[in-house]
Amino acid sequence: MKKAFLDHHFLLQNSSAEVLYHEYAKPQPIIDYHNHLDPAHIASNKTFENITELWLKEDHYKWRAMRANGIAEKYITGDASDRDKFQHWAETVPYTLRNPLFHWTHLELQRYFDIHELLNGKTADAIYDRTKVQLQQSSSTALGLLHKMKVEVICTTDQPTDSLENHIAHKNSNSDLKMLPTFRPDNLMIIDNPDFLNHLAKLEEIEGKEITTFENLISALEQRISFFENHGCLLADHGLSQLYDIEYSGKNLDVILLRRRANESLSPDEVAQFQMATLYELAQIYHQKNWTMQFHLGALRNNSNRLTRMLGADAGADSIGEFEQARGLSAFLNRLDDQGKLAKTILYNLNPKDNELFATMAGNFNDGSSAGKIQWGSAWWFLDQKDGMERQINTLSNMGLLSRFVGMLTDSRSLLSFPRHEYFRRILCNLLGQDIENGELPNDIKWIGNMVEDICYRNAKNYFNF
Repeated sequence: MKKAFLDHHFLLQNSSAEVLYHEYAKPQPIIDYHNHLDPAHIASNKTFENITELWLKEDHYKWRAMRANGIAEKYITGDASDRDKFQHWAETVPYTLRNPLFHWTHLELQRYFDIHELLNGKTADAIYDRTKVQLQQSSSTALGLLHKMKVEVICTTDQPTDSLENHIAHKNSNSDLKMLPTFRPDNLMIIDNPDFLNHLAKLEEIEGKEITTFENLISALEQRISFFENHGCLLADHGLSQLYDIEYSGKNLDVILLRRRANESLSPDEVAQFQMATLYELAQIYHQKNWTMQFHLGALRNNSNRLTRMLGADAGADSIGEFEQARGLSAFLNRLDDQGKLAKTILYNLNPKDNELFATMAGNFNDGSSAGKIQWGSAWWFLDQKDGMERQINTLSNMGLLSRFVGMLTDSRSLLSFPRHEYFRRILCNLLGQDIENGELPNDIKWIGNMVEDICYRNAKNYFNF
């Protein structure tokens, strides 16, 4: 018997999976501990003019699909009207069959707007108009959209120099939603980044003093960490290509910083030394603060000079990179662990060939201080689709403790992305249900359902001390 598209039991292929999802996974609130939402939208409880502004303005997943479908940039990030941009996205959607965008698009239309028609060129106008009306209602403001998905906590991604004014304003609003900042200092660690000096100048302005030595830089960053801590921050995040096993000295770091300030070119070894020295000092501070540090490793970013010149970073021109991960990651974690200064850590890989590497690396440094202290994180970016999630869940099950996993996140700039938690939960329940049906797990729905609740909600709540 054929199933209807996106029906009540979507992705659930047996009765055990259906019970696990509907009775245990679905009721759980959402903790989204890593995303790129704009805090100003939350703090102001923004009302969006139309679905293009909400859905397409910053979604590089959709941009990539539209470019691949032959759509001119004018209708993607250019000066075309919002209605025309939506029309061209709608015309692209039928060509995304078997890409996760096809599922996500229709899940989001259903969950947020109760629209069950397929989006295509013919239905675009009616759907644009219908969503435009709904977006003017109080239930579809920024907070309303999050409330619909039962979102309890969100952790945004913030520069060390951010004033956190929007987090402060939101906290003072007494909203039920908890919005916390995440400390993301990459732009002050990757010293050959074209924007490094601009970020350094802003940090100097905030601290009221010139930063000419490595010690000055760490001191200033420690002050910013304390500022973030005072406003609820519990996590740091680093989006790096890789970690390095490399020696460095304080004197050499000062020279590297001064040369960069003078706009002199640096060698790859000098860049790596500065990154790892900064990261090591910050990691010790994270441990002191009882924060969790996250590492998103393996992206090859800004591959297209044309798009980078036109749109800047995050233009949809990033890809999976091929970097040596094991040695540098091991050396870094081992040094901290050996000194008793390793904070809770989550590792995310972008290259699927590194799945087993990351899963086993996480298992090397648990110390009994907390369950699942070192985590291999959820399938990330290009891997957060059905096949990628299944592979991550299966590999973690084989080489670690799935039961202690802190679950899914959106990693998204869109307020409409939260059905990705539902997508993950359905996939998780289907895999466990299949094992029950096959006799590979006990037919104890209550016991396994309790584990599902942990993975979907409680593990994250306990792990991050929310």
